[in-house]
Amino acid sequence: MAIAALITWLFTAIGGFILLGTWIAKGGARQPRTTHLPPPIVFGHFLLAVTGLVVWIVYLIVDKVAWAWVAFGLLVPVALLGFAMLARWIPVYRARVAAGQQEAAEGHFPVVIVGGHGVFAVTTVVLVLLTALGVGGS
Repeated sequence: MAIAALITWLFTAIGGFILLGTWIAKGGARQPRTTHLPPPIVFGHFLLAVTGLVVWIVYLIVDKVAWAWVAFGLLVPVALLGFAMLARWIPVYRARVAAGQQEAAEGHFPVVIVGGHGVFAVTTVVLVLLTALGVGGS
């Protein structure tokens, strides 16, 4: 299960990199007026997720359950920040669809990537928690 968590975490990261790259390329970081996603939330989400992934890799190497719990502890704020960004993105997406425009940087996010990122993220959180609890072996 620990390897499955790593795999889903990597797929989550790929989607996250696509979204972050799109957001930066469309001016989200340069022109805060053109985004509904505050840069500290975006970059905080990214940095905590990367830190958690590194901790998870350490867990896989040393096989000490404390590392799994630290990784899970890092995933909690990552998930909360992710849900906060999703809540702010949904009205932007709806407005873009209704008006046929893409003014906000996050208005350019591919829906399939947003959805996939979310599904893999939730799966990762569940697998990390189950691994930390010792369900299914390590």
